[in-house]
Amino acid sequence: MGVVGGVRQTRDVRRIQVIGIGAGDPEQLTLQAVRALRGTDVFFVLDKGEIKADLTGLRRDLLDTHVPDRTYRVVEASDPERDRTAGGAAYAPAVGDWRSARAGVYERLIGEELGEDETGAFLVWGDPSLYDSTLGILEDVLERGSVAFEYDVVPGVSSVSALAARHRTGLNRVARPVQITTGRRLAEGFPEGVDDVVVMLDAHQAFRRYAHEDIDIYWGAYVGTPDEILVSGPIAEAAPRIERLRAEARERKGWIMDTYLLRRRSRD
Repeated sequence: MGVVGGVRQTRDVRRIQVIGIGAGDPEQLTLQAVRALRGTDVFFVLDKGEIKADLTGLRRDLLDTHVPDRTYRVVEASDPERDRTAGGAAYAPAVGDWRSARAGVYERLIGEELGEDETGAFLVWGDPSLYDSTLGILEDVLERGSVAFEYDVVPGVSSVSALAARHRTGLNRVARPVQITTGRRLAEGFPEGVDDVVVMLDAHQAFRRYAHEDIDIYWGAYVGTPDEILVSGPIAEAAPRIERLRAEARERKGWIMDTYLLRRRSRD
């Protein structure tokens, strides 16, 4: 067994590559990711419906850009619906049900659409290690025992890194920590002992509760894509604009992907 392009090579064993493809800009791919794309026989794409069809389109544009002359197959499957109304104690079970359903889809795709000597790939937005379920679901599939495969992970430019770059700022300050959390957690309170907080998966704009504190926000939606929107400044001033732009974008596209950095001003 050897290693080629970051992927373990074993004869007659299905291989899966989990490839981080950045926040949306085809130029954000690493050289390792490009090599992995060019070594893939089958790309698995989960269709999220007509509203998010442009996400599938972005993936196809990426393949056209970086693998223009290679023969490969793209296999699409419907992404299971997740109960997004579940809250409180029902939230974790709802996510668990969705992950189990998705594992069933992955299991079928790998078992039925990938030959035993082929390499398949899942293209993951941002970086597979940050708030993405792909790696955990693949482990669930292996534990089921019905299909065998090896998999490798290619890191990508996360939406967090892309956000900081677009705002021309760092995520942390000298000798101080930064914390990455979710909107659901932020709604429960600002993390203790941390003044720089990156917030992801915030459907309810939890930053609004901190509008009266000395905190700046660096917000971005669709970062790295032609639809990118950026806003920064004190929360009290920026929040109304973010709310308006977010609502307009969601109405226009039917969905939104956004994240932000909250930075408490120095109390020294």
